[in-house]
Amino acid sequence: MKELLLAAITRVLAVLLLIPAWLRSPGHARRLACGWALSLRFPTEDLAGLTAGTLAAFTAARTEAFWRHHTLLGVTSGHRDAAEQHRLYLAEAGRKRVLPPQDSAHVSGTALDVRPREGAQWLEDHGARFALYRIYDNEWWHFEYRPGEVPPTRLPHPGWRRTHSRTGDQPRPSRREPPISPMPA
Repeated sequence: MKELLLAAITRVLAVLLLIPAWLRSPGHARRLACGWALSLRFPTEDLAGLTAGTLAAFTAARTEAFWRHHTLLGVTSGHRDAAEQHRLYLAEAGRKRVLPPQDSAHVSGTALDVRPREGAQWLEDHGARFALYRIYDNEWWHFEYRPGEVPPTRLPHPGWRRTHSRTGDQPRPSRREPPISPMPA
C-alpha cells in the first residue's frame, strides 16, 4: 500500500513539475519533470559514472515507462569503481551474484541494478528498444547497455561464463519468467 501511495505522489509531482520543466527546456519537459520527480522518490539514486550511452538509454527508457506506462523505474546501483566491486566480490562467498572488477559491467559504467520489481519487469519487456537487456536469470534487477548487439543470451548467473568456459558448456536458452502480476489496488 505504501509503494502505491508513493508512486501516485511521484506521478502527481511530475505533472506539477511539467511547467517549470517546460520553462527550463521546452523540448525536454517530460524528461526533466520525470527525472526531478524520480530523484525525489529515489533520493539515493546515483547515475554518475555511467557511460553517456548508458545514461541516455536509461533516461529515455525511464521517461517512456513513466509517462506512457505509468511505471516507476529507479536505480539501486550503477557505476562502481574497481575497489568497491572487488570488495563486493570478496564478500560474495558463492560468487553467483558478483563478478570480479575486470569482468564487471558496473565498473565500465554500462550496468544498472534497477527497482522496483515492476520497473524491472517493464525494462525486461521493453528494454531492447533502448539496448538495455536483462543478463542473468538469477538477477531480475540487473540490466546492461549493449548497443548494436543482437539480444544477448541470458546466463544463469554472473559467474557462469567463468566456471563453464573451460568445459565448453553453452548456456541453455533462458526460461522466461512469467510477467509480474499487478499489485492489487
